[in-house]
Amino acid sequence: MSSFIRIAALLAFAHVILASPAASDCTGTISSLDDVDDAVKCTTVNINSFTVPAGKTFNLELAQGTTVNMQGDVTFAVKNWDGPLFQVSGKDITFNGNGHTFDGNGPSYWDGQGGNGGVTKPAPMMKIKISGTYTNVKVLNSPARVYSVSNPAPLTMSKLTIDDSAGDAPNSKSNGKPAGHNTDGFDCSTTNLTIEDSTIHNQDDCLAINKGSNIVFQRNTCIGGHGISVGSIDSDVTVSGIVIQNNVIQNNDQALRIKTKASAKDSTVTNITYSGNTGTGLRQFGVLIDQSYPDTLGTPGNGVKLSAVNFVGSTNTLSVNSDAMRVAVNCGSGSCTGTWDWSALKVTGGKAGPITNFNGIKNFSQ
Repeated sequence: MSSFIRIAALLAFAHVILASPAASDCTGTISSLDDVDDAVKCTTVNINSFTVPAGKTFNLELAQGTTVNMQGDVTFAVKNWDGPLFQVSGKDITFNGNGHTFDGNGPSYWDGQGGNGGVTKPAPMMKIKISGTYTNVKVLNSPARVYSVSNPAPLTMSKLTIDDSAGDAPNSKSNGKPAGHNTDGFDCSTTNLTIEDSTIHNQDDCLAINKGSNIVFQRNTCIGGHGISVGSIDSDVTVSGIVIQNNVIQNNDQALRIKTKASAKDSTVTNITYSGNTGTGLRQFGVLIDQSYPDTLGTPGNGVKLSAVNFVGSTNTLSVNSDAMRVAVNCGSGSCTGTWDWSALKVTGGKAGPITNFNGIKNFSQ
């Protein structure tokens, strides 16, 4: 090796060392945003109770291997801005909520319009960009969407609570409609994610998978919203290897939904597995697979190829309201393909819905 190459290699190595300083084996404590910069130099970070000033993001850029312990509740002061209110990033992180709360002060924003109008609302409230574990955290009264998840490596989120139940009631600004709107629980565009053993009470999708693979959503309870969704699917994305199992869906518009945009092109959704889910009090559909989004059972597009959607293993048991449809499938011409095994799906109540442009569903009838 020439002297020039050796010197260049040494300089490159030195640059890496200087660019990535090792965190200290110390404990940092956060009692205000002023404490953050010093605290994240440590591999243990404790968060005490405090209020985040209006218009500010509580942002944690953590060193690899950091453990975070919430030791009090965090409240966000109110301002009409885009947010997010909280963001955390890092690899191999252990985030322990210890049952403490991030309070978004949702009632100060809610007007029944969510992100579709009205005042500007911080959304998402919580951006999660870590790998490792994130557990036992409560989110109370999000202004709009709650979690946006884009983990850099495998992440398990567990024992979480999202409580937007106060948004079910109208307020003086919502014209008789529920005040909370677009309060999605988890919006995910990622891979290698597990969300489990959590409770979500909201007014929109409990889970929405927009793209990604190897996502497991299991043993969760979804109350009051729009059910568990794959989508909405836009152009040039792939969704594959999704497992939705052993969840309880109560008083939602539908239990299980796949929604692809009518205008979407060059996308693929495949290998979606449902097992052991239970739904009751379903207001509109038990299962809805619709390629006409944002319409419902409108004119479907055919730019999203949909295959291997299976209800297998433990029986999925759904009960819909008397004026709801049990199952509706609205495929674009030639866009739903293959054979789908629906042997583990049982839907009662309501009436049969249409099955359009597809005859590959086996072992099921309405």
